Amino acid sequence: MPGIPSGTLGALDPTSDRAVFRQIADQLRDAIDRGKFAEGDKLPSETELVDHYGVSRMTVRNSLSVLQGEGLVVSEHGKGVYVRPRPPVRRLASDRFARRHREQGKSAFIVEADAAGSHPTVDSLEIKEERPTHDVAARLGGPRKVLARKRRYLLDGRPVEFATSYLPLDLARGTPIAEPNPGPGGIYARLEELGHRLDHFEEEIRARMPAPSEVKTLHLAAGVPVIHLIRTAFDTEGRAVEVCDTVMAADAYVLSYQLPAT
Repeated sequence: MPGIPSGTLGALDPTSDRAVFRQIADQLRDAIDRGKFAEGDKLPSETELVDHYGVSRMTVRNSLSVLQGEGLVVSEHGKGVYVRPRPPVRRLASDRFARRHREQGKSAFIVEADAAGSHPTVDSLEIKEERPTHDVAARLGGPRKVLARKRRYLLDGRPVEFATSYLPLDLARGTPIAEPNPGPGGIYARLEELGHRLDHFEEEIRARMPAPSEVKTLHLAAGVPVIHLIRTAFDTEGRAVEVCDTVMAADAYVLSYQLPAT
């Protein structure tokens, strides 16, 4: 049986007050950070780690559980433990809602998927009229009813985010926005065609651990947090025309921003 390549992992420090299983986790994490194990690579087997460190199998399993809890690795039953892929999609805040994309008939998600070389799809689409929550109503200026568009986004078949757009009913009812496929450029292109030229967006972002339903919807591995983003779109008259509540798998995205120096 081939062993662990020389120089990949070190030895345990018997004088350290750090638990042995955490020392092993530290060394594996460092090896991943140094590129000794690349994305998608299989880590040494439990047997190889037991032989290398001279510890029990349970100690090794505890070490691997630490890395799984951090979202660094994923266990595939009967196959082994693998290094998780790094975020494939870069969301460039200064560009993702540029008008030129809408004029080309592309939504922001399609633009980002193209840049990542991935195939985008949307499923779990639900469209209905409903009463908004207090928070959504406040952001939209107090409408009594909204059109809610719920959908899940996938890249190469993997769920990466789900979102619900809330639009004032007087803007959306009876328009292509209320259709399953609103047309090229998405709902923002339709809003502008209806005379609501978009002026700016406001976003609030926080990171948190997922709720059980979010783990199920996004097929999240243990230890993977989510990014919760709430965006409000405003037209040139200052009216809020959409609130979008989005939950993203944190291991699928890098959020990129450009900030002015003055």
